Amino acid sequence: MSADRRSRATAMLLLATPCWALSFPVMKALALEQQKLLPDAGTWFFTALGVVIRFGTAGLVLLPILFFIRQTISRREAEQGIILALFGGAGILFQMDGLAYTAASTSSFLTQGYCVFIPCWVVLLNRRRPSLKIILCVTLVLAGAAVLADVNFHSFNLRRGEWETIIASLFFTAQILTLERSRYAASRPLQFSIAMFLAMALFSLPLLWVTAPSFGACVRAYSSPASCGYMASLVIICTLAGYMIMNRWQRAVTATEAGLIYCLEPVFASLLALFLPAIFSAWTGINYPNEQLTARLLLGGALVTAANFFLQTPWLERRP
Repeated sequence: MSADRRSRATAMLLLATPCWALSFPVMKALALEQQKLLPDAGTWFFTALGVVIRFGTAGLVLLPILFFIRQTISRREAEQGIILALFGGAGILFQMDGLAYTAASTSSFLTQGYCVFIPCWVVLLNRRRPSLKIILCVTLVLAGAAVLADVNFHSFNLRRGEWETIIASLFFTAQILTLERSRYAASRPLQFSIAMFLAMALFSLPLLWVTAPSFGACVRAYSSPASCGYMASLVIICTLAGYMIMNRWQRAVTATEAGLIYCLEPVFASLLALFLPAIFSAWTGINYPNEQLTARLLLGGALVTAANFFLQTPWLERRP
């Protein structure tokens, strides 16, 4: 693989992280808006409905492109899309249930565990220790994530919430590694992305069926212009842009490098939370205050950014 292609892939994956980071303040604002529309509905209902609409719409938007270019989804591309949907969907479910039993800051920190799990898997698979540069970058990312999440290690215990978040991170690890498998080297990003989006929506339908108060509640949850606007940004920016970039370009770097790059997501999420909540509040009348710029944000962001800087340099790389 040429150095130019690898550099371009790195830049594109870096671009995907703010797309995903946008989903955090947008989903928070959407939840506050929907609580006004349906104050008696449960959070699992909103979650399941959001996944069905978000990923189902993304898949249906891309599907006509196949008819236009006169192509179909192969059996192996459908297989990859379904596996990606299973890992991604399971990770989201464990992460969300774990949040009910642990602090959000702890969940944020443990979710970044894939930047450790991926190198460990590579070591076991190849029976070769990671380079000193990878070890340094992983250490910097973990330190930065801990600072950003403001984890209190004195009161830190592995209970149900923590274990479920670790399990979620393992599923996210499998999702990242699936994109690297040689079995799917010939898969076309558009085709397996459509399969992935539609499968994630279908897998969430049973949960929606169980938790929905009524069919009318599904309509009322998106009966305001604000709720529709939030969902549109989730579909266009966070899903179509973010995931399509990931599915198209991750194969040009190693899974270990991709995992470290993706750890920039909480940094961008923290930066967006400095000003977007006030904009959303003024638009829809919800009570969603801005976060404050703190030394913790600056230090944590600097550590994660430094890790990605060192990752792109030849420093501490093994010589042939």
